Amino acid sequence: MGAQLRVYKQKIASASTTKKITKAMELIAASRIQKAMARVRAASPFAQAVTRAVSAVATHSNVDHPLTREPEQIRRSAVVIFTADRGLAGAFNSQILREGMELAQLLRDEGREPVYYLIGRKAVGYFQFRRMSADAEWVGDTDTPRFTWAEDISATLLDAFERGGEDGGVDEIHLVYNRFVSMMTQSPETVRLLPLEVVEASADEDEGAKAPVYPLYEFEPDAETVLDALLPVYIQSRVFNALLQSSAAKHAATQKAMKSASDNADKLITDYTRLRNNARQAEITQQIAEIVGGADALASGK
Repeated sequence: MGAQLRVYKQKIASASTTKKITKAMELIAASRIQKAMARVRAASPFAQAVTRAVSAVATHSNVDHPLTREPEQIRRSAVVIFTADRGLAGAFNSQILREGMELAQLLRDEGREPVYYLIGRKAVGYFQFRRMSADAEWVGDTDTPRFTWAEDISATLLDAFERGGEDGGVDEIHLVYNRFVSMMTQSPETVRLLPLEVVEASADEDEGAKAPVYPLYEFEPDAETVLDALLPVYIQSRVFNALLQSSAAKHAATQKAMKSASDNADKLITDYTRLRNNARQAEITQQIAEIVGGADALASGK
């Protein structure tokens, strides 16, 4: 009985230590997520404005530009997978890797060769373990991504896109990342970055909405030059926004996972405490039974 009590005490102490660690990690994630959300809110308007500007130029000009030109045959497609450098975030990394692999299989079914660009140690480790190759890798800056990191990624992607699939580059670019929806929800997102899909807005006749009135644009010196200038800015803003979204989603996933771990530790402590009390009561009962039995034996021997 004494050995059993010691085992339960050790398990309670181990669960208490684990709870302290997970609670501290939960508080750290909670403090970081506020900064990450603030960065997302600050960067999103610029990314949306650049996208609208590019869409406006592409919509109101008849120039044939690689930004909006749909290739006759897409041979190679870039799949950019955004993961984290660290784990302990529940299904954050696994769900985005699964999303990326499903996209790659879909591209293969359409006769396109997927070309991988990996962001985060978890994606790199996943590919190394399965002996899969990737054209480029970036690690070490997923928790607090910097814009210079987005510039480096964008330059690599733009170079591959400009070379095209025939010359060892790519014909289209897809981004696969976790989008921050709320503290409890992080949704995998797949976005085709290039070529840009221009969607004309239309009025909803059922609701009686009025069609928007678009202004007339003049491009100086010309639309093609404007698109050339906007192309790198557009890619950088979208990649940086994806990095920030992934960072905020990772911190939210970490906080949720660590809260669940702390709750589980509380449950373990409660269960082991109950078992320890039961074992102690059984030991006391046994000792009382032994004393009473001994007393009875002495009384009957007289």
